[in-house]
Amino acid sequence: MKFKPLFDRVVLKNLNRQNQTKSGIIIPETVGDEPLCGEVVAIGNGDVFEGNKTEMLVSVGDKVLYNKYGATTFKCDDEEYIVLRQSDIFGIFKENN
Repeated sequence: MKFKPLFDRVVLKNLNRQNQTKSGIIIPETVGDEPLCGEVVAIGNGDVFEGNKTEMLVSVGDKVLYNKYGATTFKCDDEEYIVLRQSDIFGIFKENN
């Protein structure tokens, strides 16, 4: 990827699929209020707040649940991505061992 996020920002690739009714009507993501899933493709170096460094808790490749209202979409190399602050991520999906 040719984009490096700054501070505590994270770049995601959306993993949600479009919802479709039985009759074939596509329901856009903007209709629902549920959180969204994404895969981390780039992370910033963290931030400093009141003298304390913010540690990045996500890594490239993590699958996460995030708040769509804190996210901004953009296009890079004909792909659509999402950028948001790490604090807008609710959690990381872990593999069961």
